[in-house]
Amino acid sequence: MIAFVSGPVAALAPDSAVVEVGGIGIAVQCTPNTLSGLRMGRQTKLATSLVVREDSLTLYGFADDDERQVFELLQTASGVGPRLAQAMLAVHTPDALRRAIATGDEKALTAVPGIGKKGAQKLLLELKDRLGAPTGAPAVGAPVTQGWRDQLHAALIGLGYATREAEEAVAAVAPQAEAAGGTPQVGQLLKAALQTLNRAR
Repeated sequence: MIAFVSGPVAALAPDSAVVEVGGIGIAVQCTPNTLSGLRMGRQTKLATSLVVREDSLTLYGFADDDERQVFELLQTASGVGPRLAQAMLAVHTPDALRRAIATGDEKALTAVPGIGKKGAQKLLLELKDRLGAPTGAPAVGAPVTQGWRDQLHAALIGLGYATREAEEAVAAVAPQAEAAGGTPQVGQLLKAALQTLNRAR
C-alpha cells in the first residue's frame, strides 16, 4: 500500500499529476480541486490510494487523508468503483458528501455524473452509517453552484495558464455551466475550458 507520494510536481494534466519520487515519475489520478493546489516544480505531498485490477495499477491522489478515507469508504457501497468515487469528490467536498448522506439529500448525489435517482437512493441507504458526521462547519452564504467559477479558475492557474487566459476560459464555459442547472460538474467544465484555450492558441 502506497500511503502518500512526496516530491516536486513534474507534470500536470486535466485529471492527473506526475510527482517525482526518488528519480521516478509517479502518475497520480486527481480531482480538479486537488490539481488546483499543485504547481509545476513545487514540492507536494499527496495522500494516495492504490487500486489494483487484473490489467492495471492506478494510484489516486488526494489533498489530505480525510479525502482519501472518504474515497475508500465510498467504494464499500455496491456499484461504486474508484472512478465514480473520484467523480463524487470532484463535485462535493468530503464534508458536503457527509452532509448529503446524513440528511438524505438525493439531489446532491444526482448532481454527480453517473448517479441517477435510484442509484442515489441506494447510496443513501448503504452509506448512511459509514461516512460519519460532517467534521467542519456547514457552508454558509453562496450556494454550491456559485463555487464552480473559483474551482475552475484555480484549476486552470494550477495547470500553468495565465490569470487572463483562465478568466476568459471560465467566461467561455459559463453558458454550459448555467445550462446544466443544479451543481455543475467541475471536471467536465475543465475539459471544455481546456478545449477553448487550445483553440485560442
